[in-house]
Amino acid sequence: MSSHPDPAIELSSDPTRLPMSLPLLADKKRLGEPIVMVTAYDHPSGRAAELAGVDLVLVGDSAATTVLGHSSTTPVDLDEMLVLARAVRRAVKTPLLIGDLPFGSYEVSDEQAISTAIRMVKEAGCDAIKLEGGGPAAVSRARAIVGAGVPVMGHVGLTPQSSTALGGWKAQGRTAESAAKIAGEALALQGAGCFSIVFEAIPSAVTQELMPHMEVPVIGIGAGPGTDGQVLVFHDLLGIREGLGPRFVKRYANLLEEMVAGVGAFAQDVRERRYPGPEHGYKVAPEELEALRGRLG
Repeated sequence: MSSHPDPAIELSSDPTRLPMSLPLLADKKRLGEPIVMVTAYDHPSGRAAELAGVDLVLVGDSAATTVLGHSSTTPVDLDEMLVLARAVRRAVKTPLLIGDLPFGSYEVSDEQAISTAIRMVKEAGCDAIKLEGGGPAAVSRARAIVGAGVPVMGHVGLTPQSSTALGGWKAQGRTAESAAKIAGEALALQGAGCFSIVFEAIPSAVTQELMPHMEVPVIGIGAGPGTDGQVLVFHDLLGIREGLGPRFVKRYANLLEEMVAGVGAFAQDVRERRYPGPEHGYKVAPEELEALRGRLG
């Protein structure tokens, strides 16, 4: 089975765009220019991100729930993440490509974390990695990976890999104590050398209080408008999923409905013998057809 690109579709990036780099990202924060980040899990989603001109692309462990059919992010393993990241890398040229370290691939030791991060860079072509959590172990892992020469993005607030320990998928930092804990984790990750930090599911007012203390770009998801940039999951923002999703999701399309309608129309055409039509077939010269008949007896 095959699928060929439509020659009428011109797929080309803006040749004047510079590839995103860590210095350029820092400049965007300094200049107050909003940073755009999306997730991607395969070549088509990476291509969409490239052509849309986003700044950062994350091959997130959310692939477990968006494309692999799991109910949480923890089942996805490193080999699966490498396959997905390689596909996205082939599509992404100008955004900075960040690979999520999946659960179980960095928690054991600094050495394990460095090994996993290096594989994401060498085997998948990622420019940087992301890891979750800001506790002492996560900070140690971040510092070790940065020391090995791989840029690290941190992640505090709601960290899906440890959602069970956090009491489920719910906002964090709603008490002074928990907000202070998030602040301490963010500052510790910043001190460990992270080039950027994701704030997830944190009250907007808490984010506003923390931002003056953040020297690196902060990317928000459900953390209000006060961060340096925003990220959404590809399947959430385009509606390639059932249900509404978290309250912070803004849906910009409803592609699942269109996908179901398209497949349904195809199925109906096949069952009613409307497809394929004459225009969808290939021709053969009459003399060749006659020769075939002779060979068939």
